Amino acid sequence: MSRLAATFARTAAQGRAALVAFVTAGDPTAEATGPILDALVAGGADAIELGMPFTDPMADGPAIQAANIRSLAQGTRTADILAIATAFRARHPDTPLVLMGYGNPMLRRGADWFADAAAQAGVDGVICVDVPPEEDDALGPQLRAAGIDLIRLATPTTDAARLPTVLDGASGFLYYVSVAGITGLQQAQQGSIEDAVARLKAQTDIPVAVGFGIRTPEQAANVARVADGVVVGSAIVELVAQHGAAAAEPVRAYIKSLADAVASARKEIPMEIGA
Repeated sequence: MSRLAATFARTAAQGRAALVAFVTAGDPTAEATGPILDALVAGGADAIELGMPFTDPMADGPAIQAANIRSLAQGTRTADILAIATAFRARHPDTPLVLMGYGNPMLRRGADWFADAAAQAGVDGVICVDVPPEEDDALGPQLRAAGIDLIRLATPTTDAARLPTVLDGASGFLYYVSVAGITGLQQAQQGSIEDAVARLKAQTDIPVAVGFGIRTPEQAANVARVADGVVVGSAIVELVAQHGAAAAEPVRAYIKSLADAVASARKEIPMEIGA
């Protein structure tokens, strides 16, 4: 069983959603990324998404765009990201690590090279934002051969006709992008999230994690009541922007507030005696 499958099985057995946390590799520096990743785990994140900085992050809002710029200005390269992943895996042998990014950095040296390098670094999954499932042969076969989950994206505009294509070859979890827009700026209405998760879960056994626009413990708890996972990114990246190399402790405290909310989201409130 893969680390991602084991993690979602464990959180399901505990009666809660998994908390998935995103940060950008190399922000504010490659050296500072390690302690920030450790803070995510210490705060209670169940899985980590490590963003691969790119010059044209088309799906990302201002916060993550700025993180990409900061990271690239520090000279972050794919080799640095893989080194960060390798060091993380040595410190955290059981926590899933997913690389999230765009096709150009992943495919520049060839899909075989990237898949092998990611596997050697201990990466568990890959989200490639701009390679659609219709072009799975660009990267998917190599990732699967290397034992890496290819995590697909579904959106509010993914209709019943296209969903089977999205699900074909997907594993790890299905990432439901809850708004038709960029990261960080808005959150979908709870009712639409509930309807979408129910629709997706009726079509697949892959865990469904919801992201985009989730910032507060209350929002995380609401999503955790219906989804298998809750993904938070922009709010964490904003803390890194605010605190720089000293971001680890503020990040840990913030993640703990989310983890506590997610852990208690499905627990019934006992009725008072005499109520």
